[in-house]
Amino acid sequence: MAKPVAEPEIGEVRRGRLTVYLGAAPGVGKTYAMLGEARRRCERGTDVVVGYVETHGRANTEAQLEGLEVVPRRVLQHKGSTFTEMDTEAIIARRPKVVCVDELAHTNVPGSPHEKRAHDVEQIRAAGIDVITTVNIQHLESLNDEVERITGVRQRETVPDDVVRTADSIQLVDMSPDALRRRMAHGNIYKPENIDASLTSYFRVGNLTALRELALLWLADRVDDALDDYRRTHQIQETWPAKERIVVAVTGGAESETLIRRGARLAQRAAGSDLLAVHVIATDGLRTGDEGRLSRAQQLVAGLGGTFHSVAGEDVAAAVVDFASGANATMIVVGVSRHGRLRRVVTGSTGDQIAGLAGAIDVHLVTHDQATMSSRSRQALSTLSPGRQLAGWLSALVLPAVLAWVLHLFEDTDQLPLATLTLLATTVLVALVGGLLPALLAAVVGFLVLNWFFTPPVGTFTVAEPRNIVVLVVFLAVAAGVASVVDRASRRSIEATQARTEAATMSALSRSVLTGQDTAEAIVEQVRETFGQDAVSLLRRSPTGWSVLASSGHPCATDPDDGDTRVSVDEDHVIALCGGTLRARDQRVLEAFAVQTGLVLEYRRLKAREERAAALEGAEATSTALLRAVSHDLRTPLATMRTAVDGLVSDGLDEADRATLVSTVGDATDQLERLIDNLLDLSRVQSGLVKPVLSPRSLDEILPIAVSGYEPGAVSLEVDESVPFVRTDRGLLERVVANLVGNAVRVSGGTPVRVLAHVLPTTVEILVVDRGPGVPPDQRERMFEPFQRLDDASPGGLGLGLAVARGLTEAIEGELSAEDTPGGGLTMVVSVPRDLT
Repeated sequence: MAKPVAEPEIGEVRRGRLTVYLGAAPGVGKTYAMLGEARRRCERGTDVVVGYVETHGRANTEAQLEGLEVVPRRVLQHKGSTFTEMDTEAIIARRPKVVCVDELAHTNVPGSPHEKRAHDVEQIRAAGIDVITTVNIQHLESLNDEVERITGVRQRETVPDDVVRTADSIQLVDMSPDALRRRMAHGNIYKPENIDASLTSYFRVGNLTALRELALLWLADRVDDALDDYRRTHQIQETWPAKERIVVAVTGGAESETLIRRGARLAQRAAGSDLLAVHVIATDGLRTGDEGRLSRAQQLVAGLGGTFHSVAGEDVAAAVVDFASGANATMIVVGVSRHGRLRRVVTGSTGDQIAGLAGAIDVHLVTHDQATMSSRSRQALSTLSPGRQLAGWLSALVLPAVLAWVLHLFEDTDQLPLATLTLLATTVLVALVGGLLPALLAAVVGFLVLNWFFTPPVGTFTVAEPRNIVVLVVFLAVAAGVASVVDRASRRSIEATQARTEAATMSALSRSVLTGQDTAEAIVEQVRETFGQDAVSLLRRSPTGWSVLASSGHPCATDPDDGDTRVSVDEDHVIALCGGTLRARDQRVLEAFAVQTGLVLEYRRLKAREERAAALEGAEATSTALLRAVSHDLRTPLATMRTAVDGLVSDGLDEADRATLVSTVGDATDQLERLIDNLLDLSRVQSGLVKPVLSPRSLDEILPIAVSGYEPGAVSLEVDESVPFVRTDRGLLERVVANLVGNAVRVSGGTPVRVLAHVLPTTVEILVVDRGPGVPPDQRERMFEPFQRLDDASPGGLGLGLAVARGLTEAIEGELSAEDTPGGGLTMVVSVPRDLT
């Protein structure tokens, strides 16, 4: 990412350019890349020197230095020790075109001209010298807390973000976590004695992946800033959707939090998306929304990782679109209008206006309770919408009068036939728009209009000729009949549409039951959404009364009599709805839901029965495996003890033979005791009888006991005294670690087993690292099952150790998993909660 070069004014010293090589972690090759660029510039004839470089003894990096001029370092004395730092004054006096400065975040030794190396770099740039430097993402000040949460290590050396953000060019040096760990295992980064500790702590795959994502997202933001600068410089008004940026328009109403959460969910679908909330203030500076709700909305946006903005504008829609365009937004989220349909028809809604002005920006309309609450009760009274009903009543009153006025513009004196036909057509039109009742009103109004304006003598309700009386009566009858037929046809059409909807709903219900994907919770939620209810609950009868099995919405009924509508599922289950009485035709669909609920409950019973059968089958398999194992593995120590005892009671044994037999009895007894302990522990774990006592504990009082009893050098305990307390059961954690260490010692083939501790923000990970043959990834979960020994052919085991260890770990609210040991072997990871009190 590079910025355009600004030409200096005449007489002004050109400020040196800054190029930063940014990495996600040590060892990705930042210094190597920096020196590679220095060599390329030298080959092109540029005067380049090396001001400061740390090679860390890496041969490839040292080879890159060959042929480059290195400015001697400054020697400093501090507390009786000698240190070297970059000689800034010597570099400026040398006046090269470019200087390479490694480790931008470094803190200088006390007594140096500047506290931080970043200050030295600024002094060099002020002298007109270009600087190429390196820095890791974990050293940026703004990311210090995030890095500590990820790695458990707080960086003491940091550099302000502005120093890197304002660089003329930022080059990302990227490497996959697996490749970086291979470099580490091959000794290309740290010394051999530090490799294992680094690979099992800071350089774990999860840490490296998270740091890599931080680096990519941070650099993406800087690229986005550069894009904004370019658009402003070139006066580009159109949005360039290079990054998802969601703008949520909030009014300060009750729906604001709903819109913000919806916008946050949309933003989470794409990594690195931005969430912005905007509230428009009138041009007089007075807020139009509720201050308390706006304050809560602002806090919610901040909690979701977004930003809240206020802009002034007379036209709300235009102000929102202008803000979104300026922010290069890709989508605007706006709520459906809370106003009535008539007002929306007359003045339009803000959402429609924003959609008309947004251009290339997508507009997402979100419904909410405030927009639908007032319309539900009205919709329940008629199949026609309130808007159509209102339009029908207005048409019944207005259209006959308008037609009478239009016909009076003609000079024809005998207009009764034409008026009759046009008013009859008006009645049909009103029936199509507003239904039967407005059409009947239109017929009556048309009858009166015909009588007054077009039936001689006009201007009175008197009818001179008898045949005109027949005309008027026939008109009223035909108009009423046609209105009834049209209304009935319209209702049939609506009912057909509803029938198709009901059929689709019932089809979806049937599929969900047949596939076993539905649950009681999903059914009540679907009932509430389908019928527009406030709350729905599935109640179950018990000897003591009714209890709620599943519910959706609030407040839900806890007794069938509390619901506005209820339907029986079976003798012991009832669905109760709160939020208004349902129409008769909706009862059919509700009955279908009740049938489906019965099927789901039956499916639950069958599934529970299947799980019990599976548990019994598993117990039977365990018993069979146990008997098979007992027939061999328990017989071995018993046979050994019997043989040794027979030898002890025989005559002619010297003291050496007697001591050997006694030792054999002791070893066989220990082996038998371990086997029985594992069997008892497994039984306690599987039956749920393990009751841990969790309390703050130090690993210093647990791990030394867990690793004791082995030959000197067999186990290396490498736990720092600064490891915080953990919340655990001392005895159970000791058993877990001892079990894992015993397994590791058995398979390591004489190579020392290392026990480490890695501190994370909420947990402490105890790592048991061996150099044995390891376990393939596809078999690691199976090795935690009882009686699974995989390729372990050592005598005297039932394959219970890891099953017991995982069960005990879960009992103390921890986790046990297995990872590869780089270079060969297996690392068992016990994650224990930290004591945060």
